[in-house]
Amino acid sequence: MGSRGIASYNEPDGPPPSRKSLPTPFVRAFREMLNTALSAVDMDSGKTLGRCIGVYAFFDYDGEPIYVGQTKEDFATRIGRHLRGQRSDTLAYRILDPFEVAEMQLWPAEHLRGLPTPERTKAIDALEYSVYLTAIETSKYKAILNEKIPPVSLRQNLPRSYRSKLVPDSMRAEREHPDIRIARRAETLSRVAAVAHERGEVSAGLRRVIVIQAVRLADLAAARLAYSEGRRRPSPQAIDVRALVGNVTKEQHQEGDD
Repeated sequence: MGSRGIASYNEPDGPPPSRKSLPTPFVRAFREMLNTALSAVDMDSGKTLGRCIGVYAFFDYDGEPIYVGQTKEDFATRIGRHLRGQRSDTLAYRILDPFEVAEMQLWPAEHLRGLPTPERTKAIDALEYSVYLTAIETSKYKAILNEKIPPVSLRQNLPRSYRSKLVPDSMRAEREHPDIRIARRAETLSRVAAVAHERGEVSAGLRRVIVIQAVRLADLAAARLAYSEGRRRPSPQAIDVRALVGNVTKEQHQEGDD
């Protein structure tokens, strides 16, 4: 007799299910919380955050910054590419695991939308670089998973921002379990390393991401080992990330980059 469990497909003929009902409960809840966050209103422009341009950052289950980006389209479009499985460079290169994103923070810059393109680009680049530097400073690794470092700009005071949780409390305990995170982090590292292998000619930034992801994996795995042995978690300084990847505040000149 065929299975009649929740995952069974042996149901009687009938109308096809809606597309929205097909994802797992976690994915549906994650997307609902993302939609809620993007539906909030920016107090400065009066527009919903999803319709604003600006800079964004993603954080993992430890509150550790993992990625900073910008958008001149709108947050809903750009972040959707990252977190809803739509195409983006970070997904195409397997740099960012959407399931590792537990929170996001948005810095709307809607007041820049009306500027001429060169001025708008320069202003958003400056905002992104300032957010990036803040992320680097607050990261225990002093490095995040950006393949491309934002253009060096004068640092500025950050404007009003909005930070949102994207994982329901009822589902967080399972999703943030160290064994699950170690497995996913190892898989992400394997995939981005495979991209470097298969394409061969990739940026130094992508190879830097491989190192940083390997450090993140080693740190989490070492913490799990220490816990299982009743020891204190190793200090992040046990691995000198800067010594491994070099300067993370500006891109280094590469041969052939003229």
